[in-house]
Amino acid sequence: MTDRKNILFLMTDQHRADTLGAYGNNLGTTPHLDELARTGTRFDRWYTPTAICTPARASLLTGQAPFRHKLLANYERNVGYLEDLGEGTFTFSQALRDAGYNCGLIGKWHVGTNKSAGDFGFDGPDLPGWHNPVDHPDYLAYLEERGLPPYEISDRIRGTLPNGGPGNLLAARLHQPVEATFEHYLATRAIETLERYAADGAQPFFLALHFFGPHLPYILPDEYFDLIDPAQVELPRSVAETFQGKPPVQKNYSAHWTFDTMPIETTRKLIAIYQGYVALIDFEIGRVLAKMQELGLVDDTAVFFTCDHGEFTGSHRLHDKGPAMYEDIYRTPGLLRVPGQPEGVVRDEFVSLLDCTATILELAGVDPKPATDSRSLLPLMGDEPAEWDDDIVCEFHGHHFPYPQRMLRTDRYKLVVNPDSVNELYDLELDPDELLNVYEHPEQTAVRSRMMRRLYTVLRDRGDNFYHWMTSMYDVGEVGYDPTMSGLDETTYNA
Repeated sequence: MTDRKNILFLMTDQHRADTLGAYGNNLGTTPHLDELARTGTRFDRWYTPTAICTPARASLLTGQAPFRHKLLANYERNVGYLEDLGEGTFTFSQALRDAGYNCGLIGKWHVGTNKSAGDFGFDGPDLPGWHNPVDHPDYLAYLEERGLPPYEISDRIRGTLPNGGPGNLLAARLHQPVEATFEHYLATRAIETLERYAADGAQPFFLALHFFGPHLPYILPDEYFDLIDPAQVELPRSVAETFQGKPPVQKNYSAHWTFDTMPIETTRKLIAIYQGYVALIDFEIGRVLAKMQELGLVDDTAVFFTCDHGEFTGSHRLHDKGPAMYEDIYRTPGLLRVPGQPEGVVRDEFVSLLDCTATILELAGVDPKPATDSRSLLPLMGDEPAEWDDDIVCEFHGHHFPYPQRMLRTDRYKLVVNPDSVNELYDLELDPDELLNVYEHPEQTAVRSRMMRRLYTVLRDRGDNFYHWMTSMYDVGEVGYDPTMSGLDETTYNA
């Protein structure tokens, strides 16, 4: 592709794929994103490299898997990992800047502690933190200029911690009109940036609009807090989770999120509010897309929509994300519309948020950085077959505490390796809700062995040293090196 495209990158935080009509939701609350899917390509197997904000966003920025860029945790819960990308790390934003692009980022950054988006070449207000910074001077100025009321909440929803104290805030009613919400503010700033970039027609642009939601707590004005009747909400089947045969950390994490301290009606309401949050964001995305149309940019602008990772919202008796590699938080929405490419395409290849990096660079006519883990999605934009891997590997390093995990997902099965606990194997054809761990079932011996060896090989070839755990703990087949890495007995393994 030789002509350089403008790029609009729409991103949410902690967003379930099943909230979009394009992915089967029948509530009709995402018309703008559904239209983007109708006029572009919908990826049905789009995965995050890791289900936690900072490492996933660093992977998007660098095109590197988390183990490679080494930014492995959110700083708010950091337990000793790096907190900023290393000096000299390749980022697509710097490459676009060097190629003459205007680069803007409006909204959530969360890719480190000391370095802001501006340090990586992005225009836009510096909005640090993991959730809407409602005390930020630019937002307060926005409210004052328009005579809008300040942030105020009521009707808080939270459970009870094991010590009897109040649990994490999960949702609340916001006493502001839609025009005063942080989401409306972000969309307005994005529209202003679009107008500025359009006026500077000499330079192509990359503009990212990163909403902080629908990450919990779900804080919404009346019309979205009450948009969905909880009676319409279908509870996830995995709300029946017993944690039998699962890693004990999952049950402990459920207690952390106070699931069992709240009645099931509260869970229904939380899911309804979450869907309302998605609807609010869809409305704001609609405003931005309408402005792009008004400015005559549609035919020259590629549009992405995705998120950093998913959200449990009661699935598996959990909230947020964490040390459990279920589809709810690893499979995410992924939409891409490129001018001149076919409409209404649906692909089922395993793709990743990581693949956005190479795609952005190709759309911009920039040579991709060697040795990244990213692969351009453009060969998948039509109906033609493409050579692609028939599985995907994801990783996790911990959130509130260190917890290393690796996952291999194939068409039918998922293997999760938890070195300090119970491994997991799910037959997603028979058990799409991942309720039954069949790792120890004798009839799955061949599947387990095949997947363990495949995961081992992929990790070893990528240079992810997690494979060293696996060498001596599991059946990974023959190895061609001394697993002690002592260098004292290599002849035994090289014979």
